[in-house]
Amino acid sequence: MPRTAFAHVDTWVFDLDNTLYHHSCRLFDQIDIRISEFIKKALSVGDAEAEVMRRRYWREHGTTLHGLMTEHGVDPEGYLDEVHDIDVSHMPKAPELGAAIQALPGRKIVHTNGSRGHAERVLSQLGMLEAFEALYGVEHADLIPKPKPEAYHRIWAEAEVRPGSAAMFEDTARNLETPHAHGMRTVWLPTDDAHAAEGSDGEHVHFVARDLAAFLGKLV
Repeated sequence: MPRTAFAHVDTWVFDLDNTLYHHSCRLFDQIDIRISEFIKKALSVGDAEAEVMRRRYWREHGTTLHGLMTEHGVDPEGYLDEVHDIDVSHMPKAPELGAAIQALPGRKIVHTNGSRGHAERVLSQLGMLEAFEALYGVEHADLIPKPKPEAYHRIWAEAEVRPGSAAMFEDTARNLETPHAHGMRTVWLPTDDAHAAEGSDGEHVHFVARDLAAFLGKLV
């Protein structure tokens, strides 16, 4: 992997879930259950229908919340807190990854489709919170999720990110399309989720990292 590909990067943008921790932690098993429960209560539907909606809205809208807002006019108030009220105590500390991120030259930020509070709790559990200058949740993009271009533009504007000198790390391959189109270096982290892998063979994926700490260690 050519270190020179990242030579001019001064801002490092990381997704959170299944990117800054290994997907084997299975946090989304808990989150998915809570999302389905929210759908059942909000729309008065059964288990099977709620599960279908959850999956379809994630694929078609970027997040289930955006699908609920767009197709049903669901009030988002309370949603983010409710679906992210999960147990993260089983997650192991990640000192090697934290050190590798801190060693990167320039600014390090998080851009997640989850909430800022969720990012803060997860990174605190991992022991990596201090590695990042700022955390941006979907609420900072007016609840517009990746991969919608507006989501990136709003976060980049707020965080003063210059895409031409930035890099993006993501477990969902389609979320790298807009960063690539604007000149960012892109890195995809494979998981066991087939939907997250869709499009991973496209030109918008510059590099694949199966071990993020080892990958970053080669850059410094």
